[in-house]
Amino acid sequence: MANEDSPATVKITPLGSQDGEFCRYDRALILEDPNGTRLLYDAGRTVRGGDDPRLGEIDAVLLSHVHGDHLGDVYQPTANAGSCASPDFSVSATPESNTVRIAVAKQATLLVGGEMPGFFENKVAAAGGSEEQVQLLRFGGEAEVAGVKIASVPAVHSNGLGPAFIEGQVGEMLAASGLTAYVGPPGGYVVSFSNGLVVYLSGDTGVTAEQDLVVRQLYGAELAVINIGDTFTTGPSEAAYVIDEMVQPNAVIPSHANEEATRDGELLPDTRTATFAEAVSVPVHLPLSGRTLAFDDQGRCVGGCQGRR
Repeated sequence: MANEDSPATVKITPLGSQDGEFCRYDRALILEDPNGTRLLYDAGRTVRGGDDPRLGEIDAVLLSHVHGDHLGDVYQPTANAGSCASPDFSVSATPESNTVRIAVAKQATLLVGGEMPGFFENKVAAAGGSEEQVQLLRFGGEAEVAGVKIASVPAVHSNGLGPAFIEGQVGEMLAASGLTAYVGPPGGYVVSFSNGLVVYLSGDTGVTAEQDLVVRQLYGAELAVINIGDTFTTGPSEAAYVIDEMVQPNAVIPSHANEEATRDGELLPDTRTATFAEAVSVPVHLPLSGRTLAFDDQGRCVGGCQGRR
């Protein structure tokens, strides 16, 4: 069996708010190909800007949609600031966004869909980067970043850009009206790594037919990262249905739980995450911040595994 140091494994490292835990606003993941290519998925609020020492080199930043908890309106001043249930997000990242600051600091490609490219080209250039860093990837398209293939897939959610990210009179008028700026549909991603592993990153979504027709039948995802937070996205029962009946991967990583899911690295009972882990039939691997999970080409966890197998 392979181990986490094998050149044939994909390494996934959660970057959450509290070391060794799965917490309320945790979304961000680093996905590293066996060839060394490193992707940052939905930086959100728990990556501490472009200088966060956990980042290392980043080749591309993947953004599913522009809500503040994914784009990054605020972030922590220091490691572990606040608590798992209530992190201290006292550093403002507006109007640039945490995502833009990271992409510029790392000189990384920024992949976005919908009608987002023009907005982000302006933001990246204003922050000291280049418009050429921003790459459009809409449904049905595929991009390649240093040997890793990335496809855009649909998500059923909303995608309103908050006024805090919009400077000047337009932002002020939107705020006064209680409105956001629509920037096209949100999305998820399917990432095909050089060892053959295919990973589904759901973004924020409800149940959608494309999880069967596209994610399973077309791409054949063996590992899934899925939101389980309820109200805003699929809840634990709906997410379990998506995994067992539609995507049918060999393993799953829960995300976007909107709760303190663990304490001392152990899953808490009576949480959405525990409900999901009990409902789904495939191995569940908890995204504990800073703890790297290694997966083989079939989506089997072969190193750093935490959760129910």
